[in-house]
Amino acid sequence: MADKLRTQQQLEQLQSRYVGTGHADTTKFEWTSNIHRDSYASYIGHPPLLAYMSVGMGECRERVRSMMIEKMIQPVGKPPDVQD
Repeated sequence: MADKLRTQQQLEQLQSRYVGTGHADTTKFEWTSNIHRDSYASYIGHPPLLAYMSVGMGECRERVRSMMIEKMIQPVGKPPDVQD
């Protein structure tokens, strides 16, 4: 029982520290948005990967970087309508 409680507390601590870990109320839209944002941040944060992608896209590295930053605003489109 103590192990289960400790594990639950560690999970709650991680969820409060890192937004992308999700929680019980995380929607599918929020989850996929977090995954896409994390991916774009990783691409931008690793210059060799960004250079590789820019060569493949036929664009300069800074243009690809700015496109990815813009995509981070709404990575999977508009949020779905909330139903009451």
